[in-house]
Parts: sequence; C-alpha cells; structure tokens
Amino acid sequence: MNDLKKEFEKHMLGVFSAPDIWLERGSGVNVYDIDGKEYLDFLAGIAVCATGHCHPKVVSAISGQASKLMHCTNLYGIPGEVELARELCIMTGLGKAFFSNSGAEANEAAIKMARKYAHSKDPDKSNIVTANNSFHGRTLLTVTATGQEKYQKGYHPLPPGFTYTPYNDVEALKGNVGKDTAAVMMEPIQGEGGIIPAKQEYMKAARDLCDDNGALLIMDEVQTGVGRTGMFLASENYGVKADIVSLAKALGSGFPIGATLCTDECASVMGPGDHGSTFGGNPLACSAALATLKVVMEEDLMMNAAKMGTYLKLTLKDLDGRLIKDVRGMGLLIGIELNEPKAVDMKNWCAENGLLVGSIKDTIIRLAPPLIIGKADADKALGIMGKYMDAP
Repeated sequence: MNDLKKEFEKHMLGVFSAPDIWLERGSGVNVYDIDGKEYLDFLAGIAVCATGHCHPKVVSAISGQASKLMHCTNLYGIPGEVELARELCIMTGLGKAFFSNSGAEANEAAIKMARKYAHSKDPDKSNIVTANNSFHGRTLLTVTATGQEKYQKGYHPLPPGFTYTPYNDVEALKGNVGKDTAAVMMEPIQGEGGIIPAKQEYMKAARDLCDDNGALLIMDEVQTGVGRTGMFLASENYGVKADIVSLAKALGSGFPIGATLCTDECASVMGPGDHGSTFGGNPLACSAALATLKVVMEEDLMMNAAKMGTYLKLTLKDLDGRLIKDVRGMGLLIGIELNEPKAVDMKNWCAENGLLVGSIKDTIIRLAPPLIIGKADADKALGIMGKYMDAP
C-alpha cells in the first residue's frame, strides 16, 4: 500500500491527496480493499452507487452491451439513447434530453441553453443568478456558477454574467433577479455547501421570480436526483417544476453519464451544432442508465430511501446531544453537523472501524449510502458512529 501511495504521488496530478484506502471490489452495500478488509459504504461514491455496488442487472446490461457495441457517434442513431431520453422525459414531465458524461457537463449544457434562450428574447438578457455556498462543477463556467471562492481561486478571469445570492433568503433573491436575468440556477439541497435543504418559500419564490421576469429556473439535481430524496427529483418534494434539470451521479450506478433535461420551449432554441459531446449518450452509458432506472422502479428504491432516511435521521438525533448540533437532509442524503470541528477525525475513525462516510468542511459528516440499504445496515452504521460519539 505504501508503494501505491508513492506511485500515486509520483504520477498523479495533485488535485487529490494520496489515499489511505485502496478499494478493489464491491458488492451491494459493501466494498473491500486490496487487503480484503470489508467496509460498509455509506458514501456510495458520493451519492453515485444508488443501486449498490455491481448490481447484477446493471452489470448484465453493461457487459451485454459491451459485447455488441461500445461506441459509435451521435452522427448515427443509438436506440438506447432515445429509449433513455423517453424514460427520463416521462419520469420528469420534461420534453427533451441531452446526454453528456458528468454533472459539470450537464450543468454546462444547462447554462448554455439558458443563455441562448434568453438571447432569443433579448440580447441583453444574460445574467445567471446562483447561490452562495453552491456547487455546480469544476469546468471554468460551472466553477464560476459555484458560489464558493475557494473553488475559483487562481482561475481568474472568470466568465462574466453571474450573480450570487444568499441561499434561502427570499428578500435577497428578489433583489438579485430582474429583467436582465436569464436564469436562476440552484440546488434543491446544497451538497458541497453542507447538506442544506432549500426552504419551501425559497423554492416557490425562485419559481415565481423566474416567471415574473421571463427567466428560466435551472435545478441542479446532480447529487439529489434519481430517487435519493424519496422522489425521483428532489424538487418534487417542494411541488416546484424547473425549466431545465441536470442529472448525473446516480444515473449510471457508477458508469459516467450526465443528462440535461428541459422543456420543449427551452429546447426550441437549440439546433444542430449548437452543442454536442463525443461520448455523450454512448451505448454503454445508456445501457447502464436504463438498467439503473429499472432497478430503482422495480425495487421501490425511492420509497426505501424515504423510509430509511427518516429512520437514520430520527435515530441520529437521539445519539448524542453533546457532539451533534443538527441532523438534516432528505431521504438518503443526510448531513450531520457537529458542535466541534471533528468531521475529518470522525470520518477517519469510522473508516478504521469499517464504515465509509464523507466530511464537508470541518464540522459536517455526509451520509449518502446506496438506496438499497436495510435496517440492519443502518443500525450497523449507527452503532459505529455511536461508538465514536461515546468516546471521551
């Protein structure tokens, strides 16, 4: 393992720290490192492996497609791509789909579409309003949309045309949305910002302000979509429908795919050559996504996410009032805010004791387990976290 860390540091770009855990395989809710140690995975690749690791139906779909055709090009028809677009449009009530390879790419397409739509109405209508503490990706455009300076440091000059507004502050949002606004872009639950759900009044205000000012509402559901919050889209919990929705992470159960979904009206401004992707919508990715959707529906994973999320949150709130300041989130996207800056220490301790969780900043533990977890898995995770909290 030490040799691997040295090779990592020698050959890998230093945007990630050299890891202490080297995973080799996974099955269901568990993963195993190169020494055979088992971990209960309550991070799931940061909300990616929604159907668990190596779900047989997803594996079968990918391997079956790989034996037939892995890639061609969007110059030719890909039946699975059309099938996936149809399924996603039916599930979301939106009209058109574009496929890419990641959440950042899905958001990039969303911003480009919103700008083009706005310009078709008014050439001076271009501003995108996003929230402080948001996260929308790592490309230059999406890192600019991200309302956190730490992700933008060193990349200036940034693309112009973005305004940041305090999250969940309706009055501030009203002051930042106007006739020059092309779109309001938001996460229904801020992920990298600390697992902070939007307030109902804030979501409604965003929709109303967009309608009043001829702007589009873009919902970044990269981390919250595909059933994680108990509904297919987290925004459904609020009864708010966006004009453009971005998906990724869980959509392919670990196989890279991003999707940008939009209304027919938004789609009307996009013609041949206005956007594209060499690998977007490739046969392998679409087969993985179609299998994922099938598993989510057939195994009632959205209902399970809601049920198990409620159980985890209620039990966590009873664990330890000394260390836990707040427990929040929806479904199986949960943030545990600590009273002390011990999130990294707790994450590392949990890993040593066979549980993988995430940390955000110094005070927040992120839980985003596979949607297939049962009560026994939840109790095991709660037991490990409880031991840390009981320690002096």
